[in-house]
Amino acid sequence: MQENRAAAGLPAMAAPYSQTMPTGTPDHRSLDSRAKAAIVVRLLLNEGTDLPLEDLPDDLQARLTHQMGTMGLVDRATLFDVVREFVDTLDSVGLSFPNGIAGALSALDGKISPLTAARLRKEAGVRQAGDPWKRLRALPVEDLAAMAEAESTEIAAVLLSKLETPKAAALLGHLPGPVARRITYAISQTGAVTPDAVDRIGLSLAMQLDEQPVPAFQDEPGARVGAILNQSLASTRDDMLTSLDETDAVFAGRVRREIFTFAHIPARLNPRDVPAILRGVDANDLVTALAGATDDGNAEAAEFLLANMSQRMADNLREEVQDKGSVKSRDSETAMTAIVGAIRQLVDDGEIQLVEEDPEADA
Repeated sequence: MQENRAAAGLPAMAAPYSQTMPTGTPDHRSLDSRAKAAIVVRLLLNEGTDLPLEDLPDDLQARLTHQMGTMGLVDRATLFDVVREFVDTLDSVGLSFPNGIAGALSALDGKISPLTAARLRKEAGVRQAGDPWKRLRALPVEDLAAMAEAESTEIAAVLLSKLETPKAAALLGHLPGPVARRITYAISQTGAVTPDAVDRIGLSLAMQLDEQPVPAFQDEPGARVGAILNQSLASTRDDMLTSLDETDAVFAGRVRREIFTFAHIPARLNPRDVPAILRGVDANDLVTALAGATDDGNAEAAEFLLANMSQRMADNLREEVQDKGSVKSRDSETAMTAIVGAIRQLVDDGEIQLVEEDPEADA
C-alpha cells in the first residue's frame, strides 16, 4: 500500500524500483535479515530520506552500524531483489502492533487511565518510553524546582542545562538565592560531562516520575472545594469559608481564589463576552437573577450585564424585572447560580476567559 511505502520513506522511489527492476541473481536469498536491513537503510539514506534511526533501541542501532560496516559492495541485481522484497513486504502489511508492553503502553497513552498504565508499567518493570528529557522539560517549573533542590548541585546543573532558556530562567527564579547561585556556578563544571552521563541522569530523574503515585484527582483540593462552593447557597458558602478560615487560613485563601459567584462578574468577566453568555442562559433565570440582585455586590453585577448588552434587550429586561417584582432569596440565588454555571461552561469549553484577579487587590 502507498501509505506503507510513504511511512518507510519510499514515496518517490518505491514504485520505480518495484515495477522496473530487472530480475536479479538468487544471491540475495543467502542474505540474512540484518544484511537486507542494512541495504535498505543505506539506499534510503542515499536517496536523502530522513530516517529517525535514533528512535531505535540502542542495541539495534549498534547492530545496524556494525552490519553496515561489514557489507562492502552490493551488485545492482541483489539491490533490486532486496528492495523488491522490502516493498512487497510493506504492501502486504495491513496492521502493525507495538512490540512488548512498553510499546503497547505508549500506543495507548492517554486512552487508558493513568492508574492502569502505572500499574501495568510497574508489573512489567518497564519505564515510560521516549526521551526522558522530553518528559522532564514538560514538567511545571514548580516541580522542576523541587527536583533541583532535592538533587545534588551537579545533577541540578545538568537539569538546568537541558531546559529551554526561558524555562531555565524561570526555574532559577523559583529557587532560593543561594541554591540558584550554586547551580549556576556548577554549570561551569559540566564541560566534560559525556552524552552517556547526561542520558543516565535523564533516565534517573524520569524514573522518579514513574515512581510517584498517580493522583486520584486531577484538580488540587482548593479548586475542588471552590467548585463545590460555587454551586452552594451563599449562606452555606459563607459558613464554610468562615470555618476554613478558623481551621486553615492558607487553604481557605486558595479556596477563595477558586470561587466565582454572581457578584464577581464585573471584576472577572470581559464586557465583550456578555452576549455570548446570555445566549446560553434561560430567560426566566436571567430575569429572576436581575430581580433578586438588590444588595450592593449583586446589583453591580446586574448593572454590568445590562450595560453590556443591546440597549433594546436591556430595556425589555428592566421592564420584565419591574413586572416580576420581588423574588424569594432562594429563587434568585438558584437563578444566579445558573448564570454562573453558564459562564463556567464557556470557560471550560475555551470560548471565553475570565480576567485574573490581582491578589493584592484584596489585601
